[in-house]
Amino acid sequence: MPSSQPDPAMPEAEPAEKPRIVIVATGGTIAGLAAGSQGRAYRPGALSAEALVAAVPGLAELAELRCRAVFALDSVDLDLPRQAELAAVVAAELADPGVDGVVVTHGTDTLEESAYLLHLSLTSDKPVVVVGSMHPADAVGADGPGNLLGAVRVAADPGASGLGTLVVVGQDVYTARGLRKVDTVRTAAFSGRHTALAEVVAGQVLWYARPVRSRGTFAIEDLPESLPLVELLVSRADLPTEVVAALVAGGARGIVHLGPGSGNVPAAVAAALDRARRAGVVVVRASRVAAGPVSRNGAVDDDAHDWVAAGDLSPYQARVLLALALTRTSDPRDIQRYFDTH
Repeated sequence: MPSSQPDPAMPEAEPAEKPRIVIVATGGTIAGLAAGSQGRAYRPGALSAEALVAAVPGLAELAELRCRAVFALDSVDLDLPRQAELAAVVAAELADPGVDGVVVTHGTDTLEESAYLLHLSLTSDKPVVVVGSMHPADAVGADGPGNLLGAVRVAADPGASGLGTLVVVGQDVYTARGLRKVDTVRTAAFSGRHTALAEVVAGQVLWYARPVRSRGTFAIEDLPESLPLVELLVSRADLPTEVVAALVAGGARGIVHLGPGSGNVPAAVAAALDRARRAGVVVVRASRVAAGPVSRNGAVDDDAHDWVAAGDLSPYQARVLLALALTRTSDPRDIQRYFDTH
């Protein structure tokens, strides 16, 4: 009968080294406290990153974790300069040989913009995962702990390398590009055509797709201290054209026009945008509609106007890409190529 005792001649297997993940905290609902409120009132960013990590059972078993607080803000206050500051912090962490990946906790209101800026400005192949929640940390049925557990699991997974910035919502894993917040209350608040890459199921990350658009083109280390001003213009048939003139006078170097349908432009607004273009402002056509592309030279002759078509990017991500592209060129033809490939 074989012995059940271990063979003393056989060395014991050493436990596998856990991935080293940095939790970069920016605030948001995921770190919010409702403090017993019976309504939806709460304080975003009230919890520290350490408190968030401590509240998730099993999280420390997945990875060796280190926390770093950058902001403690409602994400509506994470403007473009702060998003660039966040990117610089994440880039510095990724450059550390002792770091295998980064998870960014973030409010959901502007998550799609910050995540896309990270996607475009980080050059490392190490995983970066952005995560938020729709309910504060002390709410009944809080979704933050489960989302954070999934985000760390994805950041620790070898399949996440080389994919750019990812976003975890529930069990779904998305690429940052094309993602959009589509609901103000439901926990499944994000969606996007062609954005789903994987699912977290029964403790495993199941990969189904890989992004093909370019990423990391605008290295955060090479960007100027302040990015060019790009404004959003929500259009309608009776929009006063003085609004366009005011944006130009205010120093806008780019305007993203949110048009009805497939990015259509009312005639009077088109004339005002043409004047802005002659003044050197780059004009990008995007759509107010939640899904579908804005095609170049479709209903609008972009060549004649010297405008750029946003493709399937939301106006909010189009603003991020335009601001970064303007650090390289102000030629609409070159900028159109960035939109076609990013």
